[in-house]
Amino acid sequence: MQANVMVTDSMTDRDVGRIGNLSETGMLLIAHTALVDDALYQFRFSLGQGATATIEAGVHLLWQDRASAPGQIWAGFRFITLLDSQLHQLRDWLASHNPRRPG
Repeated sequence: MQANVMVTDSMTDRDVGRIGNLSETGMLLIAHTALVDDALYQFRFSLGQGATATIEAGVHLLWQDRASAPGQIWAGFRFITLLDSQLHQLRDWLASHNPRRPG
């Protein structure tokens, strides 16, 4: 993933970290804040300019592990709620940032 996409906890309005990898079903987060195992979160992140580029998603923390950098945590989340309009926006963004090569 080439873009630096920051993630905010919508409930606390605090910066949680940045996306390391993103798919239609979830994300790998490089977090710099403590997370609760098996917890549900409401995250917000922007895939471009303007309010229409903002994705708001309910996520479930599946796993977490300390990263090699001090104070960083690798965390795997799956999306549990995502508006259809935002899913289409996410698909478009993924297609433009991960072009498929002919087989």
